Amino acid sequence: MRILLVDDDAISRELLADYLGNKLGHQVSVCGSGRKALEMFMRTPFPMILSDIRMPGMDGIALLQAIKSVPEGRLTDFVLLTGFGNLESAVKALRAGAYDYLLKPTHLEELEAVIERIAEHQSLLQDNYELTHCFEDRVAEATKGAEERFSLLQKAYTEVVGIGKLCFSSPQMQDIVRTVERLHEDRTVPVLIEGETGTGKEVVAKLVHYGRTAATSPFISINCSAIPPNLFESELFGYAGGAFSGSKKEGNIGKFELAQKGTIFLDEIGDVPLEMQPKLLRVFQEREFYRVGGLKKLSLDVRIICATNRDLSAMVKSNTFRQDLFYRLNTARIYLPPLRDRKEDIVPLANMFLERYNSQKKRSFKGISSEAVKILVSHLWPGNIRELQNTIERIVLLEDDYEIRPGHLDFLTDRKEPAPVRRNHIAQDNSLTIGLPPEGLDLRELESRIIHEIMNRFGGNKTRTAAYFGIARNSLRNKLNKNL
Repeated sequence: MRILLVDDDAISRELLADYLGNKLGHQVSVCGSGRKALEMFMRTPFPMILSDIRMPGMDGIALLQAIKSVPEGRLTDFVLLTGFGNLESAVKALRAGAYDYLLKPTHLEELEAVIERIAEHQSLLQDNYELTHCFEDRVAEATKGAEERFSLLQKAYTEVVGIGKLCFSSPQMQDIVRTVERLHEDRTVPVLIEGETGTGKEVVAKLVHYGRTAATSPFISINCSAIPPNLFESELFGYAGGAFSGSKKEGNIGKFELAQKGTIFLDEIGDVPLEMQPKLLRVFQEREFYRVGGLKKLSLDVRIICATNRDLSAMVKSNTFRQDLFYRLNTARIYLPPLRDRKEDIVPLANMFLERYNSQKKRSFKGISSEAVKILVSHLWPGNIRELQNTIERIVLLEDDYEIRPGHLDFLTDRKEPAPVRRNHIAQDNSLTIGLPPEGLDLRELESRIIHEIMNRFGGNKTRTAAYFGIARNSLRNKLNKNL
């Protein structure tokens, strides 16, 4: 709190100023006379004045009366100090409008208690003033502040935990977003998302789950093609203790239970074993299930979203996917067109990825040249968004320029001459050139470059990339996470 201290006794003034400022942490201004104190107050009003009564010229009572006579001083709390305490001076001070009256030598604990009461009183006065004079403005400010905080929370949550930045520029994708927003409102309807590999099916699934709100319910994603057939049921439904050899004594909950009150996302639903499909259908319809080896029926409250890059209707005809399960999933169907059929999304997506990786890898790229844009738009992108993302990441990883140029995209075309590279490079003839700089070699960076080059060759397909290196898909994912 800002306090004006007025005392003609320099020693007393300095001691009190030191205590109020250094000990109690207030902002203290000092003055040696009543007249100068009034001038200072008229320039900058103070919420509290602590003044001696007996001073030459304008004394404390006169200063109090002068302060209270001006509009700026009506809300100021005034405390008087005197070494000549008597009932008459106390009554006179209080009648003049003093908040309190203290004797010298001042007891610091008593002074501190008075200041605390004044601070509370000033806070109440300020609240009352704002309620009576600025109520609508304060409500508007508070509403705006709350909206801004909510927006920041939503952005932080969806970018870090959920959706990430979205970029839907084409009319097809804008129509899909409108459909997704309607589906978000009803958690009981299963959703089927179809599209080629890399078209963004999981991103759309997360948008169905999170919507435009800062949802905190769980989003559990399962890649059905990565689960061995003999473990499928226990992974999804969990198991009771002792259900099978090697199981935990206390049992284990499955992915459906983990997703309670939230969303379960079954990616590559077309790879679910045929013998498991009737059990899935029953869970989708009845919304209840048993753990493997369990006796208790468990209720299920989840949103179900499935995705596939396969033609399920063709699989139904070939008897590799159950017709009744297909019809159940086909209630709310979303088809994501390949990137080559929505070219309006290519440049905005490329710029979004460029901004992301430019920041992560601390490069200097500012944009994409017009010639490079033509190459990006004309490319067919068989790996869709994932291939585009890997392409931009590869360029940012290997190059450090102010814009993406056509030469940076030579690996996308049929040109025989490789793009100029720095340091270690995998050429188009599949040869590997490794520079050995005298200052040392970053092995992790080299490994990251090789992995991303092979991923780009396979259109971003992690399964094929892992098979190329002869490692498990989880091991590849761990390496990618370490090299971020």
